[in-house]
Amino acid sequence: MIPFLDLHKINMRFETEFQNRFKAFLDSGYYILGTQVSAFEKTYADYCGTNHCIGVANGLDALRLILDAYRVLGKLKDGDEVLVASNTYIATILAIRQAGLTPILVEGEDKIFNFDLTELKKACNSKTKVILPVHLYGQLSPMDEINTIAREKGLLVIEDAAQAHGAKNVEGKRAGNLGDAAGFSFYPTKNLGALGDGGAVTTNSDKLASVIRMLRNYGASSKYINEYVGINSRLDEIQAAFLNCKLPLLDADNEKRRVIAKRYLSEVNNEKIELPYYNQSEDHVFHLFVVQVKDRNAFIEYLKESEIGTLVHYPIAPHKQEAFIEYENLTFPVTEKIHREVVSIPVSPILTNLEVDRIISVLNSY
Repeated sequence: MIPFLDLHKINMRFETEFQNRFKAFLDSGYYILGTQVSAFEKTYADYCGTNHCIGVANGLDALRLILDAYRVLGKLKDGDEVLVASNTYIATILAIRQAGLTPILVEGEDKIFNFDLTELKKACNSKTKVILPVHLYGQLSPMDEINTIAREKGLLVIEDAAQAHGAKNVEGKRAGNLGDAAGFSFYPTKNLGALGDGGAVTTNSDKLASVIRMLRNYGASSKYINEYVGINSRLDEIQAAFLNCKLPLLDADNEKRRVIAKRYLSEVNNEKIELPYYNQSEDHVFHLFVVQVKDRNAFIEYLKESEIGTLVHYPIAPHKQEAFIEYENLTFPVTEKIHREVVSIPVSPILTNLEVDRIISVLNSY
């Protein structure tokens, strides 16, 4: 059996270092916002090329805290509209709602699974204050075009970079440094994954970073001195220690993912399987390798019988979720097709050449 993702095997590579870090953590007696969090924040900010990184509890909180902080700074208020692609994961939309803002779903496209830029322009109006692109599956959004639209209309740009750790544009700027701020997730399955929940915000804004640091910790500027109504959303010290172990290998792991993706793209030849777009650059880190097939259930069953693991990211479009009953009358044909046909196949950096050979053979025989 080739699993979709073998987290145990991925993390075994760091086992000795994890144990050493855990012992140091235990011996320190300091468990919240300590030296490991500070070290990770500095290192990850340097990695992304930003002035600031603020460790938080998870990726959803990262986005919510950015929006909350802009409210504190007077740049957003109740009811302001945030444009988000209709084919994103539900957490992006939840963050907008939890911040008291209005998510406006914009039709996606099925080339890089991002905004339909024509529809994005049409969706802008006097209530629009934020564009929130999602670097879905590890593919950078068309940030030059998005930032141009935002500048013309005076809008904030907030990246959902939860799946795009390390992705670079043609100028060499990484995800997390392509807008006004960005939210990251370090959920265990991510390209840079912790051994539990974790997240971070990156930004070049001193004011925004200062407010988020307070908001993540009950709104406190110092112990028992609370300037804002905040929440408890802090990156765990032990998770930061594990991330400090794993970050140095991120670029190498991303390159392994790209090597596997290139093999799929050049060696899979089956008219029943639509392969993803890739321009051969570093703007894609292949958090997921997503194909599209007409009869998804039959395809998944075939791969299951062939002992190849799959997942579907994601089976139900946000506007079809029961949680968003107010969207039930909306129609997004491209988004609905995406959610009906996508299947993710293994692209883990610890796959062997023989396993990749096997996956390609099975796909070609479908």
